[in-house]
Amino acid sequence: MATYERVVGDFDSGQLWLGSLVAVVLVGLGAVLAAPQLVWNRFLWHYFWGPVYADAMAANCAVMTSAGPEPLYEGCSAAIQDGRLVAEPGYTIVSEVGYMLILVYMLVGVYLLLERLEIAEDPKLYFAFVPFMLLGGALRVVEDATDRAVEAGVDPLVDYPLSSLIISPVIYGTVFLLTLLVLVVCVKLDNDGVVDSYYRTTGAVGTVLVLVTLLYLTFVAVTTDYSRLYPSVLLTTVGIASALSYGLYRLFDQYWPAVNDGTGTIGLLVIWGHAIDGVANVLLADWLDALSVPLTYYPKHPANAFIIATTESLQPAALSAAIGTSWPFLVVKLAVASLVVSLFNEEFIEDSPRYALLLLIAVTAVGLGPGTRDMLRATFAI
Repeated sequence: MATYERVVGDFDSGQLWLGSLVAVVLVGLGAVLAAPQLVWNRFLWHYFWGPVYADAMAANCAVMTSAGPEPLYEGCSAAIQDGRLVAEPGYTIVSEVGYMLILVYMLVGVYLLLERLEIAEDPKLYFAFVPFMLLGGALRVVEDATDRAVEAGVDPLVDYPLSSLIISPVIYGTVFLLTLLVLVVCVKLDNDGVVDSYYRTTGAVGTVLVLVTLLYLTFVAVTTDYSRLYPSVLLTTVGIASALSYGLYRLFDQYWPAVNDGTGTIGLLVIWGHAIDGVANVLLADWLDALSVPLTYYPKHPANAFIIATTESLQPAALSAAIGTSWPFLVVKLAVASLVVSLFNEEFIEDSPRYALLLLIAVTAVGLGPGTRDMLRATFAI
């Protein structure tokens, strides 16, 4: 025990985290080499990379063959019935649990990095990261646009394998690394006296990247036949989400002030981010006809699909026809986001400001990122 403590004591937390990352990668590679059929084909490819590959190829599914993965544009059900190894775009319970564990692990690494840089104790940094959350959703729509371009026989802006970098969930890692790079560079510029504030500069860079991406999507919508512009989706989603989140914020302020005391405006944005996700899902599932948008979308997340299926089974058919079946997803989103915000009281934030800020950023991102993608996808009819 003394030897172990002496060895570990020679390394700081950041070095130990990096060491653990290298160890996990090496163990994973060893497992793949030792049992490729079991570890790669039936687990990593089937649940994680296969869905990304199928999505990148704009296929209904992908099937693993002796020669490697092959996209299928029809016949997926038959392939499954034949006992072939099939991966479909979207998420499964296994993949979502896996991505959740990866997220928690990476958050620890980010926390240690921020601690080493001695930043992220100022709440203003939270607002600098909001544009990057929007950027993630916007870039995901760029990949959706490449799929439509391929279907229309047009050379896409980003083709496979590069397009896999902006497909969910890989895009979370892409945007994470981009944000980290911008942050580190801005901190360096701040320390050198080149800029006045690293967090304002970080936010400005993120805002520019979002605007450039939106300009590209707008250009595609007005110059091609495979995309059209429906601003009513954007305006309706942002309008309803803003009204609901601000209404909840004021309601808490009036009757349960302890909910807002710790986070203030940040708590409002956390709820708003998840309201965007909830409203976008409801509109895309049940209300696009009312907005005169001739498109049909289906939920890819198991939780959303489960909520819709449960509502269909419990709600009277007449009521379902009138208000749809996805509305409970919005209720769940608002309730969970409000509950999470209430956990960040003043004592917690004062005791661990960096940790609290990082968690608030992560909680917002997992709502605002997917919500932005859904909202913009329908806005640009992609």
